[in-house]
Amino acid sequence: MLVQPSQPQRWLRGLKETLLFGQEPSGELLAILLVYFVQGVLGLARLAISFFFKDELGLSPAEVAALMGVAALPWVIKPVFGLVSDSLPLLGFRRRSYLVLSGLLGCGAWLSLGTWVATPWQATAAILGASIAIALSDVIVDSLVVERARQESATEMGTLQSLSWAATAVGGILTAYFSGQLLQWFSPRTVFQITAVFPLLVSAVAGAIAEERVMARPQLSQTWEHINHVRQAMMQKRIWLPVAFLFLWQATPGSESAFFFFTTNELGFEAEFLGRVRLVTSIASLLGVWIFQRYLKTLPLRTIFFWSTILSAFLGLSSLILVTHLNRQWGISDQWFSLGDSLILAVMGQIAFMPVLVLAARLCPPGIEATLFALLMSISNLANLVSHELGALLTHWLGITEHNFDRLWLLVLMTNLSTLLPLPLLNWLPQQLPAPASQSAVTVELEPSVS
Repeated sequence: MLVQPSQPQRWLRGLKETLLFGQEPSGELLAILLVYFVQGVLGLARLAISFFFKDELGLSPAEVAALMGVAALPWVIKPVFGLVSDSLPLLGFRRRSYLVLSGLLGCGAWLSLGTWVATPWQATAAILGASIAIALSDVIVDSLVVERARQESATEMGTLQSLSWAATAVGGILTAYFSGQLLQWFSPRTVFQITAVFPLLVSAVAGAIAEERVMARPQLSQTWEHINHVRQAMMQKRIWLPVAFLFLWQATPGSESAFFFFTTNELGFEAEFLGRVRLVTSIASLLGVWIFQRYLKTLPLRTIFFWSTILSAFLGLSSLILVTHLNRQWGISDQWFSLGDSLILAVMGQIAFMPVLVLAARLCPPGIEATLFALLMSISNLANLVSHELGALLTHWLGITEHNFDRLWLLVLMTNLSTLLPLPLLNWLPQQLPAPASQSAVTVELEPSVS
């Protein structure tokens, strides 16, 4: 005789399916999601950084783009953090201790921005510290997500990555509007001081990670063996070909910094309105995660990349309407057009990026998941750094300054059309997401050949 679940049981099951995408709730899962949530919350200072560079330090659009690219360096060396956490336990723990350290470092970096930092290089160094803190915590929770992702069935594929990015999006939504509103009330330094509180939450939840203390002292030979396993994994064609495509796909130049100066100096957008734009884009990112999870995760990988790239490039050209003020001739205000444009582009951008995360997790073999996943993500971040620096060079070459936007339309045109250049190499991607690698299969693949 079948026992029907009670009403509370049905309610809890529905809650799990709706909020946790079917994942079993646990203290570790909640800790992982809180770390991702804090990453979204730290967007509270994003507008403050832009205004701090522009107004208090007096930097040009090209200089801001270049320095923000430098600040992304910690995300490029994420494999170092993964290698250290995998092979060198801190106080006997590979995960917990590093989460505590990252929270304390992040708090100190934001406090320095809120107090004594006064020059562009000091500001860049402080942002580097904050970026190192986030990157370190990201490596730790990424490794935990990869470990769990290997245990997912075919029907659950990608659910944990979707849930993790949903947590980041929720954190961004809760702070997006206030990122602009706070700048109406306080200086950027005060916003930095408020932001300094949130990294401490990462330190606070570290104890919830299910991990046993490592009693054995780390061996240098084990570290080199670990590096050798990662090297052999990266030499596999099934890994380096998709990685090469993703690098080229993400390394095309961007125009974000120049566009920020245009919207504030030319269109007169204030911090409070830019906060509303961030709120809209954060909600749109969450919508993009849901669309991918609900409708697209089973589609062929190449199909998702092809159409998302085509649509993103086409829709990105809509910024030309704002730059040329054509929207005003149509009776659409700059604010309303900017909100709608940002919403659509954020949805498409998130849909395009979700397969990157799932593919990277599926490529990682057991035993080196933190290091290899960090390496894959760092290559993605290196591509973003290249995108920033190429955008800075184009901005400087076109003569775009904080007050001269005559050739901004050309920058927008070039940056959007350049995203189509990697599409002829689309066959470097697998047609379908690969199944998670088993321990036995990886052991064979990583076994050094004997001549």
